[in-house]
Amino acid sequence: MRKLLMIFVLVTGSISGYSQYVWDFGGHVGASNYLGEMGGKADTRKNLIADLKLSKTQLTLGGFARYQFSPYVAAKAGIDWVRIGGNDYLCSNIGRAGRNLSFQNDIIDMELTAQVFFVDIPDLGHTFRYSNDFKMYAFAGVGALYSNPKTHYNGSWVALQPLQTEGVHYSKFVASVPVGLGFYFSIDKKHRIGWEFNWRTTFSDYLDDVSSVYVDPSKLSSQEAIALANRRGELGNTSSVADPKNYIPGAKRGDPTHNDSYLSSSITYSYIIRGRSAFYVSKYGNVFNQNKYKKSNKPAKF
Repeated sequence: MRKLLMIFVLVTGSISGYSQYVWDFGGHVGASNYLGEMGGKADTRKNLIADLKLSKTQLTLGGFARYQFSPYVAAKAGIDWVRIGGNDYLCSNIGRAGRNLSFQNDIIDMELTAQVFFVDIPDLGHTFRYSNDFKMYAFAGVGALYSNPKTHYNGSWVALQPLQTEGVHYSKFVASVPVGLGFYFSIDKKHRIGWEFNWRTTFSDYLDDVSSVYVDPSKLSSQEAIALANRRGELGNTSSVADPKNYIPGAKRGDPTHNDSYLSSSITYSYIIRGRSAFYVSKYGNVFNQNKYKKSNKPAKF
């Protein structure tokens, strides 16, 4: 029985190969964008990527550690810096353009995700060495982020959260749900190069500091808050923007029925650390680690 098990593991090299290379550490760099109150074209709000403004694509980068529990499941922990931004000036919707708001947000994002592999080619090129492979996966998990939206005003960047431009004190710390797809190539059992798409749905509608309605200026804390809560006046009286009556206290400023989300598309690289998983040791450790000639500490019996 022991010999049959050994033959089976050697023949299915994907298991034995995986078991010795379970940790990898690396980073990524790519592009990021967001979906919220700023963006879109002439129509009103649309779902998914229909409101994406490609001209506001920004940068993201980060690092991660990944541990593979089995040939089919891995866990990944990562920390990312993600920049997102938006500007009503770029929108052809008259209502949004007349609102004249803008923001930039440098997000610090921490995530823990589970990856499920649904494509696995353990021996690229059929070399029978199992040194190069290809994997594709889907993932989902939980995340936490630090958000600090700012806007450019009077020649400098001003943090918006302390100003409470809608009379709401929202938190800079936000929970999120990351989901996505990715793939990677393993090269010489040392390097992994791949691509990953990550969409984070957040539990906040204030990544861009816009969510609900215009408030009475008398309820705001400072002249700066009043100026940045309603920037319609900076446009003057032009025919290219909506009626000024649409920007009075109580009028719609955002869409509180949908939280903000953001996404990234990144190139990834990681270095593989040799080791054996608990799965491997529990299943095959007794088979391959036995030493029948090992000396015993027990006293001899005569």
